[in-house]
Amino acid sequence: MREKEDGQSLVEFALALPLILLLLVGVIDFGRVIHTHLQLELVTQEAVRMGGLGQTDEVIRTYAKNQFNAGDASLLTVNISPSGTRKSGTNVTVELVYPESLFNPLGKYAIPYTVKTSSMIRVE
Repeated sequence: MREKEDGQSLVEFALALPLILLLLVGVIDFGRVIHTHLQLELVTQEAVRMGGLGQTDEVIRTYAKNQFNAGDASLLTVNISPSGTRKSGTNVTVELVYPESLFNPLGKYAIPYTVKTSSMIRVE
């Protein structure tokens, strides 16, 4: 003879809920990091194009920081190589580095992650 099992579904749901929520938070947070990466790729391509057209390092840095809107632009690092005056026919590389973290809702247990993008073009 079977006994009443009224609370069985509730117990199973309570055991599965943390895993479901962690998976949901992970998917949403991973999408946020991918969005940041894609934004940095686009800004890098435009910034290196400016370097290829002969713009100064300061103009390129200012442009990159102004166009980046997926996070705190003050944390964005812009590396330009070679720096200073560039001769026609040489290559210029712009690298953008931005610190991110996965699973932000977990607070101090968030996983640090650095987003790096770079692009190179020949100076005209």
